[in-house]
Amino acid sequence: MANQKPRTEMPLQDPKERANNFKEVAMGYTAKMADIEASRCIECKNPRCVAGCPVNVDIPGFIRKIKDGDIILSHKVICETNSLPAVCGRVCPQEEQCEEVCVLAIKGESVAIGRLERYVADFAMCDCVTTKKVEKQNGIKMAVIGAGPAGLTCAGDLARLGYVVTIFEAFHKSGGVLVYGIPEFRLPKDIVAQEIQALEDLGVQFEHNTVVGKTISIEELFEESYQSVFIGSGAGLPRFMNIEGESLIGVYSANEYLTRINLMGAYKDNSHTPVIQSKKAVVVGGGNVAMDAARCALRMGAETSIVYRRSMEEMPAREEEIHHAIEEGIDFNILCNPTRVFGKDGRVDKIECIKMELGEPDDSGRRRPKPLAGSEFTIDADMVIIAIGTNPNPILAEDTKDLKIQSWGGIITNEETGETSIPGVYAGGDAVTGAATVIKAMGAGKIAAEHMDMYVQGNK
Repeated sequence: MANQKPRTEMPLQDPKERANNFKEVAMGYTAKMADIEASRCIECKNPRCVAGCPVNVDIPGFIRKIKDGDIILSHKVICETNSLPAVCGRVCPQEEQCEEVCVLAIKGESVAIGRLERYVADFAMCDCVTTKKVEKQNGIKMAVIGAGPAGLTCAGDLARLGYVVTIFEAFHKSGGVLVYGIPEFRLPKDIVAQEIQALEDLGVQFEHNTVVGKTISIEELFEESYQSVFIGSGAGLPRFMNIEGESLIGVYSANEYLTRINLMGAYKDNSHTPVIQSKKAVVVGGGNVAMDAARCALRMGAETSIVYRRSMEEMPAREEEIHHAIEEGIDFNILCNPTRVFGKDGRVDKIECIKMELGEPDDSGRRRPKPLAGSEFTIDADMVIIAIGTNPNPILAEDTKDLKIQSWGGIITNEETGETSIPGVYAGGDAVTGAATVIKAMGAGKIAAEHMDMYVQGNK
């Protein structure tokens, strides 16, 4: 392994160009690049990468098919366990999962597993590979609440087992965070649409504009002969800082801002969705959502800066997203925290921050930030976007008798099965954990589907 080949880099849009458009930043591998990168895989006898994948993709198996030149069969291998390969190839943090435990990473660079997965998925889409509906459905109805990553994965796995699956989605489009949260330049919406179409081809049915807990209850779903229910409703309730001035015009939660941009298309010239055309935007937070919001604001024409209370080393966003944001010209104000928002004529005028220093580690393992007295300063801004996290919306839990939840709103489940306090009701993804990664939500949906099948078969 000492003389291993270097990792094959993926072509990117030039930073100066991409900062002014919503086209996808990463341009994908060519066939030659994919062949070169696949050749780096040494096909370990005990591949740790598979265990590192939350949905247990046969990684050596699909890479082997790339080497053989059979990309369609490679796609089939991936889809045996992953319902959203083109999505995962773009937004999954492989560097913390499968690639982190790759043997080549011990003394060099791991195989670019995510980039190869994206290449295979995109090839299959371009080749119009379709998913066949399961020939023999068993007639048993299963309900899934939420058409986000957890719900889509759960539904796909149940459909492959022969169940008649219906997803109930509150929005008018399926995809959850994939369509309202992640920007077009990271995850094109036509890619998400094609992944969802594959599930429809499999037999999954969708009921949009349906808020479970308002328009229908879980109890009513059982009355309508659904034998088991999965809750994958996500975490769409934004947190705020509770500081003076947060009610001013021009203060957005990241959820609202990104939904207006991504789901409602506010970045398009012919859009009817209003969004403030900011000249100076400040985004509060250091996670992937903060990076997404800042990079969207930049593309909408704003001079954009990020305010984060810890250091760059402790920023939770993916290193790649931070790097891209810096390349594009976003300013980072680290070790500082907002204390209030100033207004003029009811609108945001500037934001006051205080400098911080790092103390002892907190429960997360990161050093706890402490304010430095007398270090306040202001940043001019006409828009402030708060991206400090989200919690599950309480609508469903408040309407569902006997459903036990955490004090902060997360649904309590058996970690190994996804089962809730109600027999036959399972949950997973952000509705359980709070905001986390797409692939972890998918893994939870997969586990729940397996145990929903066991539950129903055991009740026959």
